[in-house]
Amino acid sequence: MRQALSGIVSKSASPLKTIMILAMAMTFVVAGAASSLAAKSAAIVVDAKTGKVLYSANADGRRYPASLTKMMTLYLTFEAMAKGKISRNTPVVFSAHASAEAPTKLGVKPGGSVAVETAILSIVTKSANDSATALGEMLGGNETNFARMMTAKARQLGMNGTVFRNANGLPDPGQFTTARDMATLGIALREHFPQYYGYFAQRSFLYGRQRINGHNRLLGRIKGVDGIKTGYTRASGFNLVSSVNDGNRRLVAVVMGGTSGGSRDNQMAGLINTYLPRASTRGGGDLIAKADSNPVSALAKVLLPKHDAPTPDEKPVAMAEADTAVTDDATVAQGDSEDEDTAEAEAPKLVVPATKVKTVIVSAPKVATAQVVAAYAEPTPAVDPVSTASVPSGWAIQVASSPKQSEAQALLDKTTKQAPKVLADASGFTVAFDKDGVTYYRARFGGFGSKDAAWKACTALKKKKIECYAVQQ
Repeated sequence: MRQALSGIVSKSASPLKTIMILAMAMTFVVAGAASSLAAKSAAIVVDAKTGKVLYSANADGRRYPASLTKMMTLYLTFEAMAKGKISRNTPVVFSAHASAEAPTKLGVKPGGSVAVETAILSIVTKSANDSATALGEMLGGNETNFARMMTAKARQLGMNGTVFRNANGLPDPGQFTTARDMATLGIALREHFPQYYGYFAQRSFLYGRQRINGHNRLLGRIKGVDGIKTGYTRASGFNLVSSVNDGNRRLVAVVMGGTSGGSRDNQMAGLINTYLPRASTRGGGDLIAKADSNPVSALAKVLLPKHDAPTPDEKPVAMAEADTAVTDDATVAQGDSEDEDTAEAEAPKLVVPATKVKTVIVSAPKVATAQVVAAYAEPTPAVDPVSTASVPSGWAIQVASSPKQSEAQALLDKTTKQAPKVLADASGFTVAFDKDGVTYYRARFGGFGSKDAAWKACTALKKKKIECYAVQQ
């Protein structure tokens, strides 16, 4: 840059001319950076009554979910409550691992506990990472298993571009989603658990004598907004899923990769104001297929890839100040700090009229309280015993890849028919990955507990002239 400018600005140029030229050059640089960042953002607006997509921008591009991850943690929590496995009063015990999670957090010491309802409220308001991990450990036995349950549930809901690695959304290069998938999850939360959906409208709650305020600035400021979740890490930028219900129309909108909390909120407000009047007043049937089966039964079909992680976006220039603003705890800057009030001291304010929205929490049905450890962790006899793919160190074999998921699935079906005995104990699945801006789908078979088992199966397939190779998940 310095060499380029020196070639433009001559030594004989006047100081005023030099300043003008430099200003023009910086304008081009800033404009170019803004354009680059805009290309990496993603958004979608879906009519929650009809399922029609009213607006879409990079909606299928792979993005880091940050704390939007907690939406799935809450989905599985609500599911456990609805089935009577836990109640709102069930104690959630915090392990040393949960207590050690990076801020933001509730701050429960190892061995301490809170009620399920307190954990839920701390997640929807404070976005407490420790509470999310504690819930995940309770429901899944451990966080790794719970992440597999989350991914299995995502597949059951039709979220084919999402893989979860943890319960809270703290940085993990193998955890990713899309704006479209987050919209699907937002719609499913309301459709499948209307009795608990009111939690998302909570703007603050009392924890002991402390009042904890939420991060969702649109609640109470945009008419009809009733949730759902914010999210922020350095790599993801500023994310937001919003649900809007004006009585006649319903929307779910997603904004991901915002350069600041203020700009993200303003973008969301603009999308709501533009597309809510265009939403249908009719419809209202379920849009997302209900996934009632125990997540454990789907684990054999879901292997979490160690590779194919999304490429982190470059850190936005506007976020550099946010990184340096949080100096009291290094883990906050690296983690999902959600401390947007600190990080966004200079952020533009939301340019929409403030309106009062009444907050109502819909309590869970009263179920007998019981100490529950790993509510889903013990498979029932009905679960397919071929579940070695759920082991963290499981192996898979890949037979092909295709730019179309339907073609990848067809290849899996074809391979199964060609070698039914070889793949009798395997489960076929597809894994999405991006290459040069194009999404492809890998066709794989999981269910192999060791490298030798995977290679043995692959060797047998090659004898049938089916190309393949083994890969650890």
